[in-house]
Amino acid sequence: MKHGMSGRKLGRHSSQRKALFAGLANSLLKHEQITTTLPKAKDLRPLVESYITLGKKGGLAARRQALATLGNEEVVSKIMGPLAKRYKERQGGYLRIMKAGFRYGDNAPMAVIELVDRDVEAKGKNSGPSAEKRTEDSVE
Repeated sequence: MKHGMSGRKLGRHSSQRKALFAGLANSLLKHEQITTTLPKAKDLRPLVESYITLGKKGGLAARRQALATLGNEEVVSKIMGPLAKRYKERQGGYLRIMKAGFRYGDNAPMAVIELVDRDVEAKGKNSGPSAEKRTEDSVE
């Protein structure tokens, strides 16, 4: 019987799956919108929503928890700062998944996963405190 067995294997070992979802979560939180396969998007949603909830909770322990799994200080500071402020009043449901047809090569179902009330300017560029610091340094 399959009690307590949730989540898809996605044809990967557990360490590869963890690395895949860490990379997808980093990209999604950095750019606020990504395109991936539908099963990956459906499995990514609860993971990223828990990171945003950690950001809303705030504090050093929450920051360290997010940093331990994401491994990117820029993304963690974005979660703790602008995203926590943006979703302060929202009770959940920070992500939206929209079906985007089928991939040409293997006909895999594709989806666009994005943050609700996302910043349109964040797509395709580095965002976060260190990106702002880099642009200030380059202006001088």
